[in-house]
Amino acid sequence: MAAAPRPSVLFVTDLAYEARGRRYCDEDVFLTSRLREDFDTALCHPRDAAALLDGFDAAVIRNSGPVLHYQEAYDAFRARARELDARVYNPLTGRGDMAGKQYLVDLSRAGYPVIPTVDRAADLGLLPGAEEYVIKPKLGADSAGLRFVRVPELLPALSSGAGGDQLVQPRIDFRYEVSFYFVDQDFQYALYAPHPERRWVLEPYGASAADLGFARSFVEWNTLGHGIQRVDACRTADGELLLVELEDLNPYLSLDRVPEPVRAAFVTRMKASLRDLLA
Repeated sequence: MAAAPRPSVLFVTDLAYEARGRRYCDEDVFLTSRLREDFDTALCHPRDAAALLDGFDAAVIRNSGPVLHYQEAYDAFRARARELDARVYNPLTGRGDMAGKQYLVDLSRAGYPVIPTVDRAADLGLLPGAEEYVIKPKLGADSAGLRFVRVPELLPALSSGAGGDQLVQPRIDFRYEVSFYFVDQDFQYALYAPHPERRWVLEPYGASAADLGFARSFVEWNTLGHGIQRVDACRTADGELLLVELEDLNPYLSLDRVPEPVRAAFVTRMKASLRDLLA
């Protein structure tokens, strides 16, 4: 009796994308080498994903670079995925960076432990006083369009009514940045940058129960049934953790920075998550 065909995966990545301090290509070469143990796997550039989608059981979005570099192709991919009712990993229902950075405004208003964030000139008074403020586009990524100003009231891009397309945050004095990595609802590992000026020089981080409760609250808020999420936070001078970003589209995983047993456990959990999505 012939064996059942293996599920097929379209692995969407941009191997040529040059990210500061990270080698996307190395991580995705490693991941696909392991996924091939269980899935028939093919790689494609994000600009080709819409045209190839219907030939595979699932599409895995990995290190495909900031969407703003290929927005039209990404929109076409999302439309095609909806048309086919395709299985996409991560599912395209994320409420974090996948949908832009409006969530930072919403979470800030709701009282979550987030860097205070507003998008209207009328709300600037809600921000704590700071020597500098960070201005960033809601649809930005990888620090694209990020600026520092001293007087945010002078920024014409802020809306005076409903939310505009820019965010304003105080520039936070923090001790370090830390990232928590999840597959589905399960915590996998944490890494931190002990030197703030070197964001991607990461070391393993021993997360406390309080740290994990902080990170998990955002994963639960996001309500993604499957997928990989990275919760980025900063530890303030006062010891508080504040959310910087909830990356739920194509978070870089820094797998080269974790010990081999942790890396192997992550791959095993990701495979199980994919099989569950395909079931």
